[in-house]
Amino acid sequence: MKNRTTRIVAGAVIAGVATVAWVGHGVAEEHVRYIMGGVEGHVATPTNCIPCHVGGSKNFITENFLDERYLSPLDIAVSPDGRRLYVTAQESDRLLIIDADRGRVTGDILLGKRPHSVILSHAGRTAYVSNQWANSIAVVDLDKGEIISELKPGDGPTGLALGPAGRYLYVANTFSNDISIIDLETGVESRRLAAGQSPYAVALAPDGNTVYVTNKLTNPTSYRSPPATEVTVVDVRTQRVTERKVFHSAHVLEGVDFTPSGDWAMVTLMRPKNLLPATQVNRGWMITNGIGIIERKPEGRLIQLLLDQPNAYYADPYDILITPDGKRAFVSHAGADKISVIDMEGLKELIASASSDDLATYANHLGLSRRYVIKRIPTGSNPKRLALSTDGQRLYVAERLQDRISIIDVSRLEVVGTIDLGGPENVSLTRRGRRLFHNAGFTYQNQYSCRSCHPDEHEDALVYDLEPDGLGRNLLNNRSLRDIGQTLPYKWNGKNTSLYMMDGIRFAKWLTRTNPFPPEDLQSLVAFITRKIEQPPNRFRQLNGELTTAQRRGKAIFERSLTNAGRPIPLENRCSTCHSAPDYTDARKTDVGTLSELDTPMQFDNPHLVNVYASPPYLHDGRAQTLEEIWTRFNPDDRHGVANDLTKEQLNDLIEYLRNL
Repeated sequence: MKNRTTRIVAGAVIAGVATVAWVGHGVAEEHVRYIMGGVEGHVATPTNCIPCHVGGSKNFITENFLDERYLSPLDIAVSPDGRRLYVTAQESDRLLIIDADRGRVTGDILLGKRPHSVILSHAGRTAYVSNQWANSIAVVDLDKGEIISELKPGDGPTGLALGPAGRYLYVANTFSNDISIIDLETGVESRRLAAGQSPYAVALAPDGNTVYVTNKLTNPTSYRSPPATEVTVVDVRTQRVTERKVFHSAHVLEGVDFTPSGDWAMVTLMRPKNLLPATQVNRGWMITNGIGIIERKPEGRLIQLLLDQPNAYYADPYDILITPDGKRAFVSHAGADKISVIDMEGLKELIASASSDDLATYANHLGLSRRYVIKRIPTGSNPKRLALSTDGQRLYVAERLQDRISIIDVSRLEVVGTIDLGGPENVSLTRRGRRLFHNAGFTYQNQYSCRSCHPDEHEDALVYDLEPDGLGRNLLNNRSLRDIGQTLPYKWNGKNTSLYMMDGIRFAKWLTRTNPFPPEDLQSLVAFITRKIEQPPNRFRQLNGELTTAQRRGKAIFERSLTNAGRPIPLENRCSTCHSAPDYTDARKTDVGTLSELDTPMQFDNPHLVNVYASPPYLHDGRAQTLEEIWTRFNPDDRHGVANDLTKEQLNDLIEYLRNL
């Protein structure tokens, strides 16, 4: 009897466990289907809990045991005697010193946060390195191998150039949208000049009279207008901006160089087709990639030419370098792992005979590059800055996501060697995801990478017309990817339940026009976005975290429960309800009265507000050019927070607080 009872109890326990397991398995399957957007058995469905709950989470374990510490070389400077290379390593915050003859790293110097560009003094004994996230320029004594002082430019310094006599340093300040001119004799900024949006690269013209600064993002334009991105021209003698050369229908201008005679300035650029419905991916009508030419003469033209060709695209042109004899130009394509080689003589012949009508056609002509592109040289992952040896025979390429410098023979136009910088041999989950993010290999004909629309893992300030709800409807303001890992759901309408859904089947269906990422690639991409895309320092936030007087007043308005007249504000219509700390979102959807006649009736996902100052334009369709316009133009009925009773001073204080978040 006892044994029988034991068997019955054991059987019941086993049956209970089996039932729980069966139910649990069903619940888990249902959870996966929900996370993936309701697609059962999809190829990109995670097979277990680890990818989401360990690999895709930002915590101590993943940061310290699953991730590697990579170098990520970005910029290269060559010593005057050609024997040494100086390379900025972004992820390790170091300046690497390389013996060019032996092809190995011989030393390194610890710098500030996110070093970007490096240039040498005319004598080659001093290096100047911009620390983008530390808002500083490190002055390095190369003989001693140490930092001897720091210079203070604007916020987010990137590109650098020395004036003709080596006394003044010109700095592009990406975050504060201006140009610093620093007197190197005194170490003090002598002038600050307004640039375009997100100034980036800097170059001194051969005659020494002008400095050209490229800008990444479009200047503010009227709603649903093409981007208009400038090259800011500074007169060296007067230290004033003398011209703003605007490239229309182009943006992400990153590289700049001059022909030896100085008759041309050349920049890299992208031509987005964001005003068109995204139905023409197979015809090259999403993003095309090319160069811009500025004719440096009276009535000189601004010319745009593509480096793409039919059925083959070369995403994310980054740097351009023209040889000292003016016969060749090299362009690095960071999203295609290629270097395009341009025959400058053929290019000049084409331009010399072109009318204005011809040039308008050339800007979109996919079949024209065969006239001037003579070779595509393959490289390692994510080629960035280029540098020539002092004899002009070797081209050095910073392969950012390969932790390597490749060496190209300028005469033979082929890679003849590489310099391993000593980064980890293992390719971690997030490193693989970073490579996928910055490579166009998964899109139709390699037209664009994730980075093409999200430069610096941020956003490109453009509004796109995706077509799932009808052509010309439900226009979408591109959103930043910084710090979005824990702020689900995604998409403005909140229909994407997770990054797995957003970057998986939805991304494939509406953007890449290819098969979705296989599971291991999708897991890597999500892990990278979740764990490695960070916010840069907030330029409106004090280092000690304390609020300014204006920000404290703005915080009180943000959290208020009564109007100026003393009337209660409903809980659901207070700023702090929908945008609660720490991410300043409640992860819910709301109708804030901003639907237009082009929108399907819907509620909108409440976006997080961390560093919201850096993401204009605003609202789901980008109608608001500034934070102020959200309430002064597009909130007539107080549905997007009660704000119509605010005075101008109160609104200013609210904006100051929002910028601090």
